[in-house]
Amino acid sequence: MASTDPEIILRLQNIGEQDGLTLDIGEAALLLANLELPKNSLGRYLDELDLIVSDTTKAARGTRNLPGRIMVLSDILFKRHGYRGDIDSYDDPQNANLMRVIERRKGLPVALGILVIHAARSQGWDITGLNFPGHFLLRLTESGEHAVIDPFDEARILGSEDLQHILARVHGPQVELQPEFIQSVSDRDILLRLQNNIKYRALEDGNRTRAIEVLKSMIMIAPMKVDIMAELVSLEASKGHYRSALGRLDLFLEHYPKAKNAPAILDLKRNVQSRLN
Repeated sequence: MASTDPEIILRLQNIGEQDGLTLDIGEAALLLANLELPKNSLGRYLDELDLIVSDTTKAARGTRNLPGRIMVLSDILFKRHGYRGDIDSYDDPQNANLMRVIERRKGLPVALGILVIHAARSQGWDITGLNFPGHFLLRLTESGEHAVIDPFDEARILGSEDLQHILARVHGPQVELQPEFIQSVSDRDILLRLQNNIKYRALEDGNRTRAIEVLKSMIMIAPMKVDIMAELVSLEASKGHYRSALGRLDLFLEHYPKAKNAPAILDLKRNVQSRLN
C-alpha cells in the first residue's frame, strides 16, 4: 500500500528530531525516495532490506574476523543480490533514489553504501561512513582493526595508495590525502549527501523547482542546518516565493529561538524582506 505525502513527511520530520550519530539509515533513505515516488509501496522495498539482512545473517555465521565480514558483505550485496556501481550512467538522478537503486540494482557510492551499512549493522558490526570528498567510502572496524572499503567497487578494501588514486581521479593530482578525509560522519550527513546528489543534478539541469523540493526533504531530516535553510530560502526567493521563504524562516525562529545560528537566520530574514519590499 502506497504512503500518503503527509505520512512520509511526518516520518521524515520524526527522523529530524532524533539525536545521535546513527539512524535506521536504510528505512530513512527509502522514505526520502518515497517522498519523490509516493505511489510506490514502501513495504516492497523494506522487504528487500529484510531479505538482505536474512541472507547476511546466514552467510555471517561463524565469521568473526574483519576480512571474513567484508567478504560476506561483498558476496551478499554484490554477487547474490546483484548490486553494482553505475559506471555507464553515473549522473542519472535515479542512482541516488534508493527505491530506484533497488529496482535497477545499481547506484551511486553513497546509495550502495547505505545498503552495506544496513546489512553490516544488522549483524551488530561497527561500520560508518567517511568524510571522503567526491567518492563515498566506508570504514568497518573489528577488535581495533580497521578497513576502508569502497561500496561502488563491491566493498573492495582500499589502502592509502588507493585513496590517493581516487582523490587524484576526482579532484586532480594536487590534492593530498588529509586526516579529515577519513573521519567518520553521522548517518544524517550520509542522507544529506545522498539528497545533495539529486539537488546538484537538478540545478545542473536548470530545474530549480526540483532542487527546492529536494532541499525541503533535507530540512525535514536536518532542521538545524542553516546552510541548507539558506540555500532553500535563496532558491525560493529567486523564484519570487518571498512569503514562503519568510514563513520558513519564521517557523525556524519559533521552534529554535535560542539556536546558536539564530542570528544568521535573522540576517537572512532581513535580506529576504528587503527584496519583498
